[in-house]
Amino acid sequence: MFNNIYHNKKVLITGHTGFKGSWLALWLSQMGAKITGYSLRPPTQPNHFDLLDIGMNSIISDIRDIEKLGQVLKEFQPEILFHLAAQPIVRLSYKDPVETFSSNVMGTINVFEASRMSGSLRAIINVTSDKCYENKESTSGYKENDPVGGYDPYSASKGCSELITSCWRNSFFNLKDYGRSHNILLASGRAGNVIGGGDWAIDRLLPDIMRAVNKNEKVMIRNPNAARPWQHVLESLSGYLLLGQKLLEGQVEFADAWNFGPSDDCNVMVGEIVCQVKHTWPKVDYEINKSCDGLHETGILKLDSSKSRTRMQWEPVWDGKSAVEKTILWYRAFYESHKVQSLEDLKSYVTDAKRRHILWS
Repeated sequence: MFNNIYHNKKVLITGHTGFKGSWLALWLSQMGAKITGYSLRPPTQPNHFDLLDIGMNSIISDIRDIEKLGQVLKEFQPEILFHLAAQPIVRLSYKDPVETFSSNVMGTINVFEASRMSGSLRAIINVTSDKCYENKESTSGYKENDPVGGYDPYSASKGCSELITSCWRNSFFNLKDYGRSHNILLASGRAGNVIGGGDWAIDRLLPDIMRAVNKNEKVMIRNPNAARPWQHVLESLSGYLLLGQKLLEGQVEFADAWNFGPSDDCNVMVGEIVCQVKHTWPKVDYEINKSCDGLHETGILKLDSSKSRTRMQWEPVWDGKSAVEKTILWYRAFYESHKVQSLEDLKSYVTDAKRRHILWS
């Protein structure tokens, strides 16, 4: 996979104890990478990272501690860095905007600055969000050159993170100076609403439903008419890993911003997703919450991933229905049989990618 680029590569993941970071660590470990993770402790109990028991080098620390971060980079000497550490919840950003901005903005700056002092790094991928765009509730997908912005603190912080990425790429990792004054290619990845087994974050649709069903409770569903680009976590990770391959190969033109969103049929309203969840696991019980807490949430959110599909030949493997089904079956196996089937899901995903002749596979 990925031209075997990650075998024996030293890879640093910030945010490896989180949902997406733990799945990335699992995939990289299966490809023979030498991984070090740098993150706060897992945010929930249970959590996906502990359940996987990968056996990787795990450093529990804060990306806002630039001295510690710089020390880790100096000692580990990674060749590529995936930056995923962040405060990732929209509704939590209303409760603690300072924490959100300090983690997502200053944390990103610290990662880039510590990377500048590293003599080993060749590639950095800053994982941001589809919510980084100035959302105009448009039914057409946002392209990478559309303005960044953000209504809520989380979205604004991700917009800032994209501006910081562009700034550091122009000021310190300029492509004209690549191979002369520096050897680092910096890119950013923006993905849609990512789902998959092992996510227990609060105020996310599927984790909220799974917690409720485990307790034999009825879950309250807000904003049933909100449309989101649902995709399995492995879809976004395949994009990041393919992008990392291009950067490690020194392909300068890929040091840019990239969308990794699902196909149009995956942009589905919350209410429809809930119905599919109940069909997959009939034990699910829910009620539509008609009250309003006054917090703004985007109604329509859609990415245009034509750039990554044409120039990188990246494409999704699973459709939205498969992504939801795989996610619910993961939780059902966990709660009913105490089974963690992440590795089985990864192998199934790779098998399906090979069957479809997806380039990276």
